[in-house]
Amino acid sequence: MPDTDPTPTAPGGGLVPAPLSIDGPYRCAVRLGEDTALAAAPGTEDTARWLRTTLGAAFGLPLPPGSHGATDTLALTLDPALPVEGYRLEAVTRWGVRITGGSPAGVFWGAQTLRQLLGPHAFRRAPLAPGRAAVLPQQTIEDGPRFGWRGMLLDVARHFLPKDGVLRCLDLLAAHKLNVLHLHLTDDQGWRIEIARYPKLTGTGGWRERTKLGHRASPLWDERPHGGYYTQDDIREIVAYAAQRHITVVPEIDIPGHSQAAIAAYPELGNTDVIDTTSLKVWDTWGVNPNVLAPTDNTLRFYEHVLDEVLALFPSPFVHIGGDECPKGQWKASATAQARIAELSLAGEDELQSWFIRHFDRWLADRGRRLIGWDEILEGGLAEGAAVSSWRGYAGGIAAAKSGHDVVMCPEQQVYLDHRQHHSPDEPVPIGFVRTLEDVYRFEPVPPELTAEQAAHVLGTQANAWTEVMDSQQRLDYQVFPRLAAFAEVAWSRLPAPADRDYQDFTRRMAVHYARLDALGVGYRPPGGPLPWQKRPGVLGRPIDGAPPNV
Repeated sequence: MPDTDPTPTAPGGGLVPAPLSIDGPYRCAVRLGEDTALAAAPGTEDTARWLRTTLGAAFGLPLPPGSHGATDTLALTLDPALPVEGYRLEAVTRWGVRITGGSPAGVFWGAQTLRQLLGPHAFRRAPLAPGRAAVLPQQTIEDGPRFGWRGMLLDVARHFLPKDGVLRCLDLLAAHKLNVLHLHLTDDQGWRIEIARYPKLTGTGGWRERTKLGHRASPLWDERPHGGYYTQDDIREIVAYAAQRHITVVPEIDIPGHSQAAIAAYPELGNTDVIDTTSLKVWDTWGVNPNVLAPTDNTLRFYEHVLDEVLALFPSPFVHIGGDECPKGQWKASATAQARIAELSLAGEDELQSWFIRHFDRWLADRGRRLIGWDEILEGGLAEGAAVSSWRGYAGGIAAAKSGHDVVMCPEQQVYLDHRQHHSPDEPVPIGFVRTLEDVYRFEPVPPELTAEQAAHVLGTQANAWTEVMDSQQRLDYQVFPRLAAFAEVAWSRLPAPADRDYQDFTRRMAVHYARLDALGVGYRPPGGPLPWQKRPGVLGRPIDGAPPNV
């Protein structure tokens, strides 16, 4: 009989995010070797392919097809009695490993847990030594997520991330059981998606002549042109790669603010009766830009044509329309805008912005999609069915949920990963409030002011990585990790109230997880502070002292 005494282990078994329950681990080991077969039930084929390309590559295992009843088998099965994204992982010495999911996604998240249980070597792309065994202790894990929306925003408009970097990002999200990539594709500083009908959007709007280095008050410039964009085939590849990992890619096309790159490409989109829009270039600095879209029928048709192509590329039920930080100065001065306000009997410029959003909410709804936008879209009234990304704090999300609208909680004071991680002057380009690993771990997405019925409108939560001062993959890695691991646990695990969370246990598990990140080549911020090559001395940031407001 196998020895069934549990081995000493930290709660959570070194897994990040922590699972619901673990029976074990026990002293007896389960080994996956050259003779181990992989049996995949219908619906689990994507996970089987993923296992062969990851675990198979890391340990040199062929993982040939097998049958579910055989010994020495890694079996993937479905059980609709389990929660949709839930899974059960059973590692038993006498027959092997079985991962049962409530859906194909549940099986995939179980496979991510298996990879973690096999140690840091499982995160490498080739064996470190011939014949290295893939071994895990006998145990049973039951698990499933707290939230259905567990996301990260990746801003590729301010600094372009080539396609391979986006695919790498998707792998890192999957490794942390995150299932939404919010792709911020357009802004004042660049347009990053090919639109066949309007080639100047990328031909002109995809490139800026130079870039501000650091905060907008910095005197430093990078004088190199910066830009790039994803072809439609690139987008198809990104979306397909994500789908194989049970990740939804939500596109964001900014309307009506954050639009100078589009206006630089097609000047008629701007307020031509206020400024000479033909003189505008793709913006080279940061901040809130006064150049916004004109409220004309031409603008509406233009963006409908853009969204026609976007919908053909992204199957996501949600499309993000931005709707934030839209200065009203040009509309106040524009005879065209004022005529539109009078024609529609609007109260003023704020309701004009709401008119923009409502138009595209109806347009998307007619095509079976849902609009989601930043919490400013609440101003002037929100159409039924639209959802809100609550970024300025909790207040917008609370108001939306109380009004019956779905919400994704992403308050900047808590989960904006461009904010600095420590008060030390060595932090590279320090922006905003200090948000430590522990601060993110104690973030709670559901405000206590909400009733149970209102809280049901909180679809989930999202961490946002805005890239004004993240000009490379190295900088992105440093700002995002390890805090994304803490965020992933908040989004996945059913944690106690923030003050009652066992942060010491989390740090113990992170000690194991850092080795996994090392194997993946992630340039995270070490617990002791930045390494010499991670610092950016002399590049001005904008640190804000004190604790962030809870708004």
